[in-house]
Amino acid sequence: MRAREVRHQTGRVLVVVCDKGEEAVAAVGTALREQGIRAARVTAVGGFAEAEVGWFDRATGDYRRIPVTEQVEVLSLLGDVAEHDGEPALHVHAVLGRADGGTVGGHLLRGQVWPTLEVIISEVAPELAKRVDPETGLALISGS
Repeated sequence: MRAREVRHQTGRVLVVVCDKGEEAVAAVGTALREQGIRAARVTAVGGFAEAEVGWFDRATGDYRRIPVTEQVEVLSLLGDVAEHDGEPALHVHAVLGRADGGTVGGHLLRGQVWPTLEVIISEVAPELAKRVDPETGLALISGS
Protein backbone atom coordinates (compact mmCIF):
# COMPACT_ATOMS: atom_id res chain seq x y z
CA MET A 1 0.00 0.00 0.00
CA ARG A 2 1.20 3.47 -0.85
CA ALA A 3 -0.37 6.69 0.35
CA ARG A 4 0.66 10.27 -0.14
CA GLU A 5 -1.00 13.63 -0.18
CA VAL A 6 -0.95 15.54 -3.45
CA ARG A 7 -1.69 19.26 -3.42
CA HIS A 8 -2.10 20.35 -6.99
CA GLN A 9 -5.16 21.79 -8.63
CA THR A 10 -5.25 22.48 -12.33
CA GLY A 11 -8.73 23.91 -12.25
CA ARG A 12 -9.48 22.51 -15.72
CA VAL A 13 -12.83 20.79 -15.98
CA LEU A 14 -14.05 19.63 -19.37
CA VAL A 15 -17.76 18.98 -19.92
CA VAL A 16 -18.52 16.69 -22.85
CA VAL A 17 -22.15 16.20 -23.87
CA CYS A 18 -22.49 13.32 -26.31
CA ASP A 19 -25.44 13.39 -28.69
CA LYS A 20 -27.84 10.66 -29.79
CA GLY A 21 -26.12 8.05 -31.91
CA GLU A 22 -22.54 8.98 -31.03
CA GLU A 23 -20.18 6.25 -29.84
CA ALA A 24 -19.28 7.42 -26.34
CA VAL A 25 -15.72 6.11 -25.97
CA ALA A 26 -14.67 7.55 -29.34
CA ALA A 27 -16.37 10.92 -28.73
CA VAL A 28 -14.77 11.38 -25.30
CA GLY A 29 -11.40 10.27 -26.68
CA THR A 30 -11.62 12.92 -29.39
CA ALA A 31 -12.41 15.62 -26.82
CA LEU A 32 -9.46 14.52 -24.65
CA ARG A 33 -7.05 14.72 -27.59
CA GLU A 34 -8.38 18.10 -28.73
CA GLN A 35 -7.97 19.56 -25.22
CA GLY A 36 -4.61 17.89 -24.49
CA ILE A 37 -5.81 16.20 -21.31
CA ARG A 38 -3.55 13.30 -20.27
CA ALA A 39 -4.49 12.72 -16.60
CA ALA A 40 -8.04 13.12 -15.28
CA ARG A 41 -10.96 11.71 -13.35
CA VAL A 42 -14.14 10.97 -15.30
CA THR A 43 -17.80 10.70 -14.27
CA ALA A 44 -20.94 10.58 -16.39
CA VAL A 45 -24.67 9.91 -16.48
CA GLY A 46 -27.02 9.36 -19.39
CA GLY A 47 -28.17 6.46 -21.49
CA PHE A 48 -27.22 4.06 -24.25
CA ALA A 49 -29.26 2.47 -27.03
CA GLU A 50 -26.81 -0.44 -26.76
CA ALA A 51 -23.37 -0.99 -25.32
CA GLU A 52 -20.58 -3.43 -24.64
CA VAL A 53 -18.79 -3.83 -21.34
CA GLY A 54 -15.95 -6.11 -20.40
CA TRP A 55 -14.55 -8.09 -17.53
CA PHE A 56 -10.74 -8.26 -17.37
CA ASP A 57 -9.65 -11.89 -17.58
CA ARG A 58 -6.33 -12.18 -15.81
CA ALA A 59 -5.51 -15.52 -17.46
CA THR A 60 -5.82 -14.18 -21.01
CA GLY A 61 -4.76 -10.60 -20.29
CA ASP A 62 -7.78 -9.30 -22.20
CA TYR A 63 -11.41 -8.33 -21.64
CA ARG A 64 -14.24 -10.83 -21.90
CA ARG A 65 -16.85 -8.93 -23.88
CA ILE A 66 -20.39 -8.61 -22.52
CA PRO A 67 -22.81 -7.29 -25.15
CA VAL A 68 -25.75 -5.16 -23.98
CA THR A 69 -28.31 -5.23 -26.80
CA GLU A 70 -31.03 -3.13 -25.20
CA GLN A 71 -31.61 0.45 -24.13
CA VAL A 72 -30.04 1.09 -20.71
CA GLU A 73 -29.60 3.94 -18.27
CA VAL A 74 -26.03 4.84 -17.34
CA LEU A 75 -26.49 4.60 -13.58
CA SER A 76 -22.83 5.14 -12.85
CA LEU A 77 -19.85 5.74 -15.06
CA LEU A 78 -16.53 6.54 -13.48
CA GLY A 79 -12.90 6.16 -14.18
CA ASP A 80 -9.89 8.03 -15.38
CA VAL A 81 -7.66 9.08 -18.21
CA ALA A 82 -4.14 7.75 -18.56
CA GLU A 83 -1.47 8.41 -21.15
CA HIS A 84 -0.58 5.53 -23.44
CA ASP A 85 1.94 5.94 -26.28
CA GLY A 86 1.62 9.71 -26.01
CA GLU A 87 -2.17 9.68 -26.37
CA PRO A 88 -4.92 9.92 -23.74
CA ALA A 89 -6.50 6.56 -22.94
CA LEU A 90 -9.98 6.53 -21.42
CA HIS A 91 -10.51 3.88 -18.74
CA VAL A 92 -14.03 3.87 -17.34
CA HIS A 93 -16.30 1.39 -15.62
CA ALA A 94 -20.06 1.53 -16.03
CA VAL A 95 -23.09 0.21 -14.21
CA LEU A 96 -25.97 0.06 -16.67
CA GLY A 97 -29.61 -0.22 -15.58
CA ARG A 98 -31.98 -2.42 -17.52
CA ALA A 99 -35.75 -1.93 -17.91
CA ASP A 100 -36.49 -4.67 -15.35
CA GLY A 101 -34.31 -2.98 -12.70
CA GLY A 102 -31.42 -5.37 -13.18
CA THR A 103 -27.94 -4.15 -13.89
CA VAL A 104 -24.89 -5.11 -15.89
CA GLY A 105 -21.49 -3.58 -15.45
CA GLY A 106 -17.84 -3.64 -16.30
CA HIS A 107 -15.18 -1.79 -18.25
CA LEU A 108 -16.95 0.31 -20.90
CA LEU A 109 -15.75 -0.84 -24.32
CA ARG A 110 -18.36 1.02 -26.36
CA GLY A 111 -21.74 2.66 -25.96
CA GLN A 112 -24.13 4.10 -28.52
CA VAL A 113 -25.53 7.19 -26.83
CA TRP A 114 -29.29 7.60 -26.43
CA PRO A 115 -30.60 10.11 -25.58
CA THR A 116 -27.50 11.81 -24.12
CA LEU A 117 -24.35 11.21 -22.13
CA GLU A 118 -23.11 14.02 -19.89
CA VAL A 119 -19.44 13.54 -19.07
CA ILE A 120 -17.43 15.56 -16.53
CA ILE A 121 -13.65 15.30 -16.90
CA SER A 122 -11.58 16.82 -14.07
CA GLU A 123 -7.88 17.13 -14.81
CA VAL A 124 -5.66 15.84 -12.00
CA ALA A 125 -2.12 16.49 -10.82
CA PRO A 126 0.62 15.13 -13.09
CA GLU A 127 1.76 12.94 -10.17
CA LEU A 128 -1.46 10.94 -10.57
CA ALA A 129 -0.82 10.16 -14.23
CA LYS A 130 -0.97 6.45 -14.95
CA ARG A 131 1.63 4.27 -16.60
CA VAL A 132 1.21 0.89 -18.26
CA ASP A 133 2.22 -1.89 -15.89
CA PRO A 134 4.38 -4.35 -17.88
CA GLU A 135 3.13 -7.38 -15.89
CA THR A 136 -0.60 -6.85 -16.46
CA GLY A 137 -0.65 -4.49 -19.43
CA LEU A 138 -3.04 -2.25 -17.46
CA ALA A 139 -2.63 1.47 -16.83
CA LEU A 140 -1.98 1.96 -13.10
CA ILE A 141 -0.96 4.87 -10.92
CA SER A 142 2.79 4.44 -10.72
CA GLY A 143 3.26 5.98 -7.30
CA SER A 144 6.40 7.77 -8.41
